[in-house]
Amino acid sequence: MSFGKKIPPEESLARYKVADSQMPGKEADDQTGQSKDSDQALKLLERFESRAPRYRMDDLILPEGVRQEIKTLKSRINNHALIYREWGFQKIDPVGISVAVNYYGPPGTGKTMCAEALASDLGQPILEVNYAEIESKYVGETPKNIVAAFAQAKKSNALLFFDEADSILGRRLTNVTQSADHGVNVSRSVMLKQLDSFDGIVVFATNLAKNFDGAFVRRILQHVYVPLPDEACRLELWKRMIGVSVPGRDMIDFDNLAKESVCFSGGLIKNAVLLALCEVASREKSLQMLNQSDLIRSLQGVRRASQEIGQSHSVWTEIKQPPTEM
Repeated sequence: MSFGKKIPPEESLARYKVADSQMPGKEADDQTGQSKDSDQALKLLERFESRAPRYRMDDLILPEGVRQEIKTLKSRINNHALIYREWGFQKIDPVGISVAVNYYGPPGTGKTMCAEALASDLGQPILEVNYAEIESKYVGETPKNIVAAFAQAKKSNALLFFDEADSILGRRLTNVTQSADHGVNVSRSVMLKQLDSFDGIVVFATNLAKNFDGAFVRRILQHVYVPLPDEACRLELWKRMIGVSVPGRDMIDFDNLAKESVCFSGGLIKNAVLLALCEVASREKSLQMLNQSDLIRSLQGVRRASQEIGQSHSVWTEIKQPPTEM
């Protein structure tokens, strides 16, 4: 999906320049330097590859309110050209040629799946970028990686997806004391410029939306909160994750599991199911039968680990409601 004039990705990347001091080994000869820039641009582009989405909308188990938000989001995307071009809103918002979306919420609630399903629904490949692929220890390299990701998404007409977006869209630093601090601010500025000029769809996902710089919040068309599953969703998750070929499935009390797994994300339910299945598989062939106690035991183990490692107990009671500051 495209909303504006396309620029060849190699040209887009070559247009980005940082200060000479940030380019160690820069050739004095312009012709040689241009050749090296072009070769480097192609190498950077090759780091990012698009692929077919792995999930569809039918694969998502979400509360009805979230489904409605995603439906509205798809309408906004599909009508973006109509609103901006035919109805003239581009005169009001000349830099709003791109569509940026942010899925935010607790870990394991399906934000990445939502991004993949959106790409599938729009008939586009997805180009997924995580923080490790963008960040570089060399000054000036991180901005180049950002530009390369956008250029490759444009080249392949892919939905561009940034996971762990809080690491990329965090607040700019006001007290700059070293080159690394300056590098962070340069990277944020480059990301802002890329968002303003990109004529495609960008999706962000984060567990820490509070850390976003306000400039990014304003540029994102829609923020969709993906909450922990309610009881009805947890029931469907348990049923889907315990396949019909699992021995003993017919005897499982799924309603009880849904009630017992309050504050569980889909990711935690998946972990609990896998733990129980591993325990069953370790038994003698004649005893390989999943039962309720296997699942309750694994559920309790996952809950204990989630409460004691990396999260405080209060998380389990406080993240039920969406933040109010978005």
